[in-house]
Amino acid sequence: MNDRFAVERVRNERTDAVLLSLLLLLAGLGVVVMFSSSYYYGEKLTGDPYHFLKKHAVHLAVGSVLAYILSRVSIEGLHRLVLPLLAASFLLLLFTFIPGIGSQVMGARRWIVVFGQSFQPSELAKFSLVLYLAHILGKKSDRVDDLINTVVPPLVVVIVFVTLVYLQNDFSTAVFVLLIALSMFFVAGVPIIYFIFLASTVVPLSIILLLTKEHRVQRIISFLNPQVDPVGAGYQIIASRGALVRGGFWGTGIGYGTKKLGGLPEAHSDFVFAVLGEEAGLIGVLFVLALFVTFAVRGYVICIGNPTKFGSYLAFGVTTMILAQALFNIAVVSGLVPATGIPLPFFSTGGSSAMVTLAMCGVLLNLSRYVRSENDV
Repeated sequence: MNDRFAVERVRNERTDAVLLSLLLLLAGLGVVVMFSSSYYYGEKLTGDPYHFLKKHAVHLAVGSVLAYILSRVSIEGLHRLVLPLLAASFLLLLFTFIPGIGSQVMGARRWIVVFGQSFQPSELAKFSLVLYLAHILGKKSDRVDDLINTVVPPLVVVIVFVTLVYLQNDFSTAVFVLLIALSMFFVAGVPIIYFIFLASTVVPLSIILLLTKEHRVQRIISFLNPQVDPVGAGYQIIASRGALVRGGFWGTGIGYGTKKLGGLPEAHSDFVFAVLGEEAGLIGVLFVLALFVTFAVRGYVICIGNPTKFGSYLAFGVTTMILAQALFNIAVVSGLVPATGIPLPFFSTGGSSAMVTLAMCGVLLNLSRYVRSENDV
């Protein structure tokens, strides 16, 4: 029995209602917290307290349309998207280096700007690589021990994308993308010895690259001891921890936090979780963590129950991508890892991240309709 027939046989027209409810709840809470964290800065920056809310609403609308389309496309349609999406991501990453198209902010060339609209290609690259790896590893699932023909070609593609992201001066995203890709290789059953060999090269190289930039070294030092530079590199960590402590158990109430009023840099983006902690308290933090954990459980259930390798690997990649981004962001805000610049899915401002996250959720909802039920056994 081929994979296509197996997929059609177990297809269930009903989407995972629990997963859909979780996504709606996360998106709704994200809008509330994002607006609370951004209205002061929006008014200060543009004179309009609703500035970021309006932009976020547009991004959510576009992302929702993408999610709906990807939730209804056939499995064959997802396979056909692989190469066009991978090629588009590659070209967009190259565009960031073209003067007049690529935009440099705080030393990083992460964005392209066309007709006044900015887009971060590395966000699309994350999704493209997950889709590509699910496709190629699923296609060669019976030959994962073949280093030359099965492992090396997709690994070269991953390294090319990671290198382009690194050259944008975005070390943390490059490392993040590499880790997600390697997790997919691991789940696909690639022999451990290959990971050991790769680590013997990648780990020393990563350490060298990490220590060659002064601002990265400062981040490490401020992470280990924020008080070394309390008004410089350590300021964000001190401010975010202060916001979490101030929130206590119950929080100050949504909209009543004060750290976002200039005391917490990037309160509406990278450190939006600190605003949540201050205003919703420990109870709110635990609730959001529970939502992400439940999302992960549903995603991995879809991964395990999918009848094809492609669907299983794709569900794993999408779920792991969103969960890992959330955990990394929360760890940064809590001072558990150095600052990375990775946004909090559903909560941080940033159109590229919001649209791509929703698109990936659409794929996960699509795959949920193919999960085997007891009646299919």
